[in-house]
Amino acid sequence: MLTVGDTFPEFQLQATVSNDLNTAFVDLNNKSYPGKWLCVFFYPKDFTFVCPTEITAFGALNAQFNDRDCQILTGSIDSEFVHLAWRRDHKDLGTLPFPMLADIKRELTSALGILDKATGVAKRATFLVDPEGIIRFVDVTDMSVGRNPQEVLRVLDALQTDELCPCNWKQGESTLKAA
Repeated sequence: MLTVGDTFPEFQLQATVSNDLNTAFVDLNNKSYPGKWLCVFFYPKDFTFVCPTEITAFGALNAQFNDRDCQILTGSIDSEFVHLAWRRDHKDLGTLPFPMLADIKRELTSALGILDKATGVAKRATFLVDPEGIIRFVDVTDMSVGRNPQEVLRVLDALQTDELCPCNWKQGESTLKAA
């Protein structure tokens, strides 16, 4: 699995960005958001139970990520059409403010090393990628445990200080000074 300090892999994927079939799909790649941080999180499958709780929680924080020049992307091994159907079906996903990547060939999940060998789906993995394409944070949880988007935002804040941040540091608090 790729980790902190590694370069995020190049990708070219279809993404679902709306519920309107005429405008629902766009092509995205790792250069689609120049100069921005990326928060890329993967989940196992559409039409499941833990996944929409995470996706909607990230959606609720989307403006805060945008305020930090960070674009959220989510994805799974489902197709763009399955993403569209899920957005239309699930009341909490209809107005999702960020793209849903369709890694149906499993190229990006394989390059990242997060494809679960037993099930063939993406592990529940989160990556914060700096504007130069370097992975600065990785988190992977068990398939049955949802992640904490507030913690991902807190880590992004800490990374963007370029300073030493103590345990449980929050934006606005003092950072550490090396003696």
